[in-house]
Amino acid sequence: MTARRILRWVLVVVAALPLVAIGRPALHLWRVARGDHVAPAAPAPGTADDVSRMSTAAVAEVVPVPAESAAAERVLAELLARARRERLGVAIAGARHSMGGHTIAPRGIVLDMRPYAGMALNADGTVLTVGAGARWTAILPFLDARGRSVAVMQSFSSFTVGGTLSVNAHGQQFGRPPVASTVRAIRLLRADGSIIRCSPTENAELFRLVLGGYGLFGVILDAELETVPNELYRREERRVRADAFAAAFDSLTRDSPDVALAYGRVRVTRRRFLQDAIITVMRRVAAPPPPAGLPALEPLPSPRLRRLVFRGSAGNDYGKRLRWNAERWLTRFGGSTFSRNRLLHIGVEDYESHAPDSTDVLQEYFVPPDSLARFLARVRDIVPRHGADLINLTIRDVRRDTITFLAFARGDVFALVLDFVHARTAAADSAIAAMTRELIDAALAAGGTYYLPYRLQATDEQLRRAYPMADEFFRLKRRYDPEERFTNMFYVRYGGGRARR
Repeated sequence: MTARRILRWVLVVVAALPLVAIGRPALHLWRVARGDHVAPAAPAPGTADDVSRMSTAAVAEVVPVPAESAAAERVLAELLARARRERLGVAIAGARHSMGGHTIAPRGIVLDMRPYAGMALNADGTVLTVGAGARWTAILPFLDARGRSVAVMQSFSSFTVGGTLSVNAHGQQFGRPPVASTVRAIRLLRADGSIIRCSPTENAELFRLVLGGYGLFGVILDAELETVPNELYRREERRVRADAFAAAFDSLTRDSPDVALAYGRVRVTRRRFLQDAIITVMRRVAAPPPPAGLPALEPLPSPRLRRLVFRGSAGNDYGKRLRWNAERWLTRFGGSTFSRNRLLHIGVEDYESHAPDSTDVLQEYFVPPDSLARFLARVRDIVPRHGADLINLTIRDVRRDTITFLAFARGDVFALVLDFVHARTAAADSAIAAMTRELIDAALAAGGTYYLPYRLQATDEQLRRAYPMADEFFRLKRRYDPEERFTNMFYVRYGGGRARR
């Protein structure tokens, strides 16, 4: 072969390399896009479900609550009177993103709170009064136009205020307890039809029970929430070994008042499963002076690409590798500085499963920082042994909750959020349940606990080990609601609630 021909072949190969490098990811994402179904159909008439699409139950009625306050209070009073006459249970629903029937009263009435979504900001902008049905997707633009932001919320903005408070959610906010720490007061509709104000000083016991109380003590009508200034953040990332996560996280954030948001992502590829992590820290930086100021509030760019990369990791190890290798590029796409509101303004719809025959199921565990490596080692053993498809594991910092009765963060902890994909069958649900109980035991052995808004797969004994105050919680529920008017699948399963007929 002549030198000229050799050179020609070298040039062809060199020219082809970018096509090969781009071709496989492009083909993979094209295949994902072809199979990415439209949003799932609504539950059949006469039934209710949640985002798991595994909790379907017959209900008497799903009733949208009116948007206007006086009309809402009148309708709710009439519904409670009807529920007493007909001996129906009542459950409270918002975006329905819990996964264990927490928003469903079997054969009862489901209150759809989403229309009840009014909001107002006080004169100095520090307190937002908002209807329980308002979604954070509406709240963030409202606050953004006034230079303010949410103090604590989940990593996604698709959920309602009432749902967030009922599960006492937490998020990426560094150095903060769960959302209950930001609540000044709530207005609560009780089972007897009375409306009372609850705060740390008014009806304080009910305040502690309702926040993180899963809708079992009454209907949260409105909440007064603390706000914080909207700010500009700069992203900083560090790759670390997963077993060194706690020390690395501490070194990045300790004595750093400029840290505002922080979280970690753990590698879920078959090779080096749960052995590597990326820590992302958002640090405060000075915003440009007016008229430039903070950037306009818009969703992060390319949601379709983010969705395809994420969904392409389900049941596909190449997809998991592609997501891991692309993570830094994708998160940096669109710039390295972001406003707080822009980072919080991301819908879970960009990620959730639409497949008709499978579902995403979340689990969450809370462990002390010095037990994190030990717990991760147990997860690394348990999950593959059960053949489960783990597509995401995120780690967040959560500080001690001193407010709610059913507290999950009884000390400073790391929260590990695990996202599994499995078939929508009873057999798959049962297989995941066996794994879940092993993971709960591992968390308990590590001095931690687990989160309650997900599938009802823990044993009664595990629930009470994880939440030793549970029996008192259920006793107080019956004291404040002796007819057990407010109910749901969680209460029926663990609290001795009556399954009404």
